[in-house]
Amino acid sequence: MQLAFSDDEHQLFDVFEQFFSRESPVSVVRAAEPLGFDRDLWRALSAMEIWGNHISLPQLCVIGETVGRSLAPVPFAEHAVVARLLDRVDLDQGSTICGLALQPSDSNGWWTLVPNGAVADVVVGIDGSSLVAVTSAPPLTGPLNHASAPLSDRDARSGHRAEVGDLAVFQRMLAEWKVLTASMLVGVASRALELGVAYVKERHQFGVPIGSFQAVQHALADLPGSIDGARLLTHEAAAALESGSRGSCEVVHNDIGDPYALASMAFVFAGDVAALATDRSLHVHGGYGFAEEYDIQLYYRRARGWALVLGDPAQECLALADRLWPQQVSG
Repeated sequence: MQLAFSDDEHQLFDVFEQFFSRESPVSVVRAAEPLGFDRDLWRALSAMEIWGNHISLPQLCVIGETVGRSLAPVPFAEHAVVARLLDRVDLDQGSTICGLALQPSDSNGWWTLVPNGAVADVVVGIDGSSLVAVTSAPPLTGPLNHASAPLSDRDARSGHRAEVGDLAVFQRMLAEWKVLTASMLVGVASRALELGVAYVKERHQFGVPIGSFQAVQHALADLPGSIDGARLLTHEAAAALESGSRGSCEVVHNDIGDPYALASMAFVFAGDVAALATDRSLHVHGGYGFAEEYDIQLYYRRARGWALVLGDPAQECLALADRLWPQQVSG
């Protein structure tokens, strides 16, 4: 079992870790709030030419982890997924920002709370029985939210429309979005752990670092295993989606190869791990963890906000249960 990145993945990780360290320090993240978007960073990232199908989904997951570690204020997962689709159907997205509506349009033709709807020039989503790409001017504003994400409602029927697929294509895109979001949440968790470890080494009480206290050690000691597990599951889901195989769902034999089930598992588990890691890191910071001056609160908010964009994770768990045990009804 390959738990660590390959040599090529390590190189890719290092390139984008250095890129975001240089182009997206925490000062850029803070300045981008509350909209959660920095156009200069977006242009710099786009110049790296990572959009389209010449980059595999597992490679995008490596990049996604660095996005999460830096909290880069760019619409990474949504744009990457839509760009892969438009590349397949020979529609040139150019320099436009692409968005993905995670829920079908309502009876009035609205896609509600599109993840990067506030800044996307073209939004792809289900309207009726068709998957359509709608090009219109972004509102550049949206409701305030816990993660300072550029959420916004978008009109599914106003603007230039092009049919780009059907429900099956959308389900594939949604699975890719879950996997890429999971990779970003793994990045959030790993960086939150690093912040916690650095703080307990630096903070002293009774003349010694607080990291020497067993209660503090126990809060952080079991996080690396969970983070590695989330990373492994995310990359397993990405590889299954990339291969195009349907896979099996032999739960009794612990043999889950269905890429859609794996995508849901990665999304839910990475969200849980990110919430746990940021919670523990924040609490070992003591009262400082709740202060805006400390970076851990940024990670705490992203961990929760990004995991809730799709809706209540409990509903995702119920849908996953129905996929794993189709002969039974969850509820």
